[in-house]
Amino acid sequence: MSRKIAIIGGGNLGAAIADGLIQSEFSRPVELTITRRNLSTLSRFAERGCMVHSDNKKAVKDSEIIILAVKPYNYADIVKELKTVLNPKKHLVVSVVTGAWIQQLLAVIGKPVPVIRAMPNTAIAIQQSMTCLAHAGASVPQLNYIQQLFDQLGKTVIIDEKLMDAATILGACGTAYAMRYIRANIQGGIEIGFDASTATLIAAQTVKGAAELLLQKGTHPEQEIDKVTTPKGCTIAGLNEMEHQGFSSSLIRGIVASYRKIAKD
Repeated sequence: MSRKIAIIGGGNLGAAIADGLIQSEFSRPVELTITRRNLSTLSRFAERGCMVHSDNKKAVKDSEIIILAVKPYNYADIVKELKTVLNPKKHLVVSVVTGAWIQQLLAVIGKPVPVIRAMPNTAIAIQQSMTCLAHAGASVPQLNYIQQLFDQLGKTVIIDEKLMDAATILGACGTAYAMRYIRANIQGGIEIGFDASTATLIAAQTVKGAAELLLQKGTHPEQEIDKVTTPKGCTIAGLNEMEHQGFSSSLIRGIVASYRKIAKD
């Protein structure tokens, strides 16, 4: 069942969510409200029939699902502004605010409003995000609805909130790790004869295809590796050289270093 959704904060992330919901037809434009101080950047949504304005309270009053897509430094002030109109019997708050824990949000709200925390990544801009969800006080139908919502923007998984920092490293920082691998692949491709444009296409599509093999077939990476590593072949020669140079261990150490950093901060 379609519900009225307010996206509080129509910046890059909020706009990407709105674009995905409209393009997937999960939401009709008339059911979406998007707020932002600078409304000029939201003109395309107004042209499509969305409600666009700067009145956060009105947006909340007129909606059922409240997606908080504001900056971490000012989310508390905005939530304080909204708490007078938030209704535990009507509203469901979905926070995509980086680093804001559910209990912190609830402390500011001061009411038992159900809260779901979502951690998407930058691929949400093309509806290919990996979004991790955690919740407090949400009913099964509410959680299912939000999972369906973010499924329009990629893939979702429900996790314990204590794993959100780890999810940030694997799912958000992981985009940068993957890009660095692709970049190295491109550089190697240029060295063995390709121009930069062709090397980029081959490297990016090969990584995309490898990922889809795992997602669609549900196989283990080693099973797919075995299919292309023939005895005395070029693949195993390359893989062994990469491992001799610390390929896997450096990736693991990088992930752990990032996690230690976020946990420390």
